Amino acid sequence: MGVRETIAAFFGFDEYGTDLKTESIAGLTTFLAMAYIIVVNPSILTDAILYDHATGEIQSTTMIQGTEYTANELFQMIAVVTILASVVAMVVMALYANRPFGLAPGMGLNAFFTYTVVLILGVPWQLALAAVFVEGVVFIALTAVGARKYVLELFPEPVKFAVGAGIGVYLLFLGLQEIQLVVPHDDTFITLGNVLQSPVAALSLVGLTVMLLLYARGVKGSIVIGIVSTAIAGWALTLAGVVQPDVLTPAGSYDSVTNEGIVSMLGSVQYDFTPLFWGFVDGLGMITEDPLVFAMVVFTFFFVDFFDTAGTLIGVSQIGGFLDEDGDLPEAEKPLMADAVGTTVGAMIGTSTVTTFIESSTGLEEGGRTGFTTLVVAGFFALSLLIVPIISAIPQYATYLALVVVGIIMLQGVADIDWNHPAWAISGGLTITIMPLTTSISNGLAAGIITYPLVKSAVGEYRDVSLGQWLLAISFIVYFVAYFAVQAGMVAF
Repeated sequence: MGVRETIAAFFGFDEYGTDLKTESIAGLTTFLAMAYIIVVNPSILTDAILYDHATGEIQSTTMIQGTEYTANELFQMIAVVTILASVVAMVVMALYANRPFGLAPGMGLNAFFTYTVVLILGVPWQLALAAVFVEGVVFIALTAVGARKYVLELFPEPVKFAVGAGIGVYLLFLGLQEIQLVVPHDDTFITLGNVLQSPVAALSLVGLTVMLLLYARGVKGSIVIGIVSTAIAGWALTLAGVVQPDVLTPAGSYDSVTNEGIVSMLGSVQYDFTPLFWGFVDGLGMITEDPLVFAMVVFTFFFVDFFDTAGTLIGVSQIGGFLDEDGDLPEAEKPLMADAVGTTVGAMIGTSTVTTFIESSTGLEEGGRTGFTTLVVAGFFALSLLIVPIISAIPQYATYLALVVVGIIMLQGVADIDWNHPAWAISGGLTITIMPLTTSISNGLAAGIITYPLVKSAVGEYRDVSLGQWLLAISFIVYFVAYFAVQAGMVAF
């Protein structure tokens, strides 16, 4: 049996109706859609490490284990650990769960780590890493005994079917904002971007049109073609002097795509991330200083991560056709274990919570159906260790074109909702709309989960609501009351 046949047999290509070429293209597509995290995650987490609690300001350097590190050195360290944590999680996803889901430190969760936990609540970044580690260990234990899968199955049916569409609108909105086709407005909050004034909007509109037309014609790799061609066009317009540097290319990357700058950048990547590991070790030592504060931080991370991951997993599974007739994901504990392991390892080496990425939907739309897709994504992440500067040179607006396309496709989930039933219409509708309006998957889930038992009871169908669903709704209410109390300064950590 040859290599191709061995791979096909191991991942079950015949069972899922796929092949090596399709899975490889899907993996490349997902990677291109996710690659921005290699640059964005460090830019967010660096602020947490550089934050001086005494002055309340983000400094340009910081001391770790008696050594001073600059913002650029920290950025590169975190870029490396972002890649490593992602690879570990995706190898588990590919070989153990056999699902085409990419994983990496989650957007939203990293911002929560930095700007809420560290900057607002005043928790040292070392202790925050220790909290993420403990959360990961708890997730591993709960996943091993099937507890996380059980909670997933408690989600009301309309919420399960609405998650995909909710994430779709969320992705659509994020994508349109990034490509500047949707922009802020003083009176109406948002409005249509002006393509005659914004080079990014003009180029993105052309790239989006090409991508949509290719997709409509069923061209394999249409999303990849759209991303790469738009990026190349941006570089070309910059090199030709049509637009100024840093307009269509990422800030600081102009030299790297025009001259020998890329050679020096490739040779200057900071691969030694041990200072972050020792920071994590210091965090473990801080636990005993105030165990109540630590417990609250762990619970906060746990709650946000659990439901953010759950919503994403259900949403992308719906696109891939993996959900059963009840809207449940068979063997859900396996992909959940992948993010739990990734979170635990990631915290040890210096990054925030690892989770399944909604951008996995781009690969699913290209036909990815098995863990080999994820293995390809992991391979590209590993290779990117050698070319971090090149990855950073891909304009973010080019990758976000994929989110617009996938967001449109994911709207098909609304067809599975019974809009004639009040409980389905209200809980499903709120799930879909609250996600993009609050830029939070977990908030959308909360809206649907809380309203479902209330509306079911109001129409006399309270017997259809299980005790577990009531407890799930109450847990969300308690969480939000506590969270808002902290924000209002009524309760201090």
